[in-house]
Amino acid sequence: MGMKNSLLDGKLTTKKCCDLLPEWKGLDIQIKQLSGGITNKLYRIRSEKGDYTVRIYGDKTDLFINRENEAHAIREMSKIGVCSNLVKFMPEIGVTIVEFIGDCTVLTNEHFLDESLYDKILEPVRKVHMSGVTLKKIFNPLIEIMKMSAILKRLDVHYPEFDIEGTIDRLVKLSSIINIPNSEYTPCHNDLLADNFLLINEDALNKYRYPLYIIDWEYAGMAPKYYDIADMFQEVLVPREAEEKIAYTYCQGENYERTLFFIDLFKPFPDIYWFLWSLIQQNISKIDFDYYNYGKIKYENAIKNLLFVSEEYGVRV
Repeated sequence: MGMKNSLLDGKLTTKKCCDLLPEWKGLDIQIKQLSGGITNKLYRIRSEKGDYTVRIYGDKTDLFINRENEAHAIREMSKIGVCSNLVKFMPEIGVTIVEFIGDCTVLTNEHFLDESLYDKILEPVRKVHMSGVTLKKIFNPLIEIMKMSAILKRLDVHYPEFDIEGTIDRLVKLSSIINIPNSEYTPCHNDLLADNFLLINEDALNKYRYPLYIIDWEYAGMAPKYYDIADMFQEVLVPREAEEKIAYTYCQGENYERTLFFIDLFKPFPDIYWFLWSLIQQNISKIDFDYYNYGKIKYENAIKNLLFVSEEYGVRV
């Protein structure tokens, strides 16, 4: 445990880098902490032997992340060209190392308003969903929400300002209306926020096989593809008109209305999932982040979307 704690609590030093990568001993190593992680600590490390991202798992993240499943997802998804290669997987000390993708722009929510990018953004998402790969984790949105709720209960913290049980009851009813069997689940990322899309810069396209990569596969698993897109929409929060255009691009014109219908019905699920995740993090994470208000917004968005599906489609739960 000593190594694990020192990596999370202290800075990543040259010596610690060489403990992780003994073949780097004696080399000139550059280390830079990366911003953006609200679950883990992230570093970029460089030497003449490579350019890598080191992810140090956040405290108690094993409550809701299976690292073996994550490593399997990274291996499989790198084969189809949507994420970088796994370099080293060391769950015993809480570390995963992958190739660093430089020469890129990390997407922001604003990029999802730019129609000229829709093909580039959605091509890897479609590739994941249509890959035919079988990931180890089954990510049933309702069951995953129930698991998060159970973790929160075990922490014995109370948030009476939110109707957690009543909202989950509504999602149980909505899930039975959606009724997508596991046999129709496809590989999904399940955390498609803008930060997880890396757009290769024009002047560096010759260095990379693909123009856009997706990172952070911690929550990946077999899930309804509509959930994956719903989760993306609930992260980037673009206007309805942009959602419709993105969904149309994703569908390539096929089954568009049915696809949009299921995406809309799934929207409250990722919001409640990340709302519960936030309340858990509020109680266990050592990372300085306002998890409570992050979660509160998710909860409010879910309630709005339950109203939206009632008004738009007459689906009342």
